[in-house]
Amino acid sequence: MNPKLHSVLTINGERRDVLAPASATLLDALRSVLGLTGTKRGCNHGVCGACTVLLDGKLARACLTLAADVGERAVVTIEGIGGNGGLSPVQRALVEHGAIQCGFCTPGVVIALSELFARDPRPDRGAIRGALSGNLCRCSGYAKIVEAAERLAGEAR
Repeated sequence: MNPKLHSVLTINGERRDVLAPASATLLDALRSVLGLTGTKRGCNHGVCGACTVLLDGKLARACLTLAADVGERAVVTIEGIGGNGGLSPVQRALVEHGAIQCGFCTPGVVIALSELFARDPRPDRGAIRGALSGNLCRCSGYAKIVEAAERLAGEAR
C-alpha cells in the first residue's frame, strides 16, 4: 500500500494543493495530479532532460525529485515560463529560427536556456552548448537550437 501525502506546492507562482502517493515524483504530481503536462517524461532516470523544471531558480529533474521533498520551494514549469499566456524571449527565438522539431525535448531545452539567460543575458556558444548538455534531442542535432540562442544573445548586446 502506498499512503497518500498532502503537500502544498508553489507551482508557477501559485500555491497548489497536492494529494499524491508518498512515492510520487514531482513529475508525477505535475502531470497526473495537477494536469501540467508540458513537462515531459522521457527516460525517467534523470538523463534526457525532458522533465527539467526550475526549483528555486535552479535546474532540477522532476523525475528524480520527490514531490514530498519540494516543500516551500518555488517550482517553475514550461507552463510558467512565458507568463501571461505569451512566449518568453527564449521560446520566441526557438520558434522564429525553426529550432523546434517534434517538440518533445523543447520544454526542457526552454527551461535550460531560460536559466542560462537569467544568469548571463549574453552567453557565448560554449556557454549555450554547456547549458544544453543535459538535454537530449533526437531530431535536430542542436544546430538550430544553438543558433537561435546565439541570435537571442546577440540581441542582448
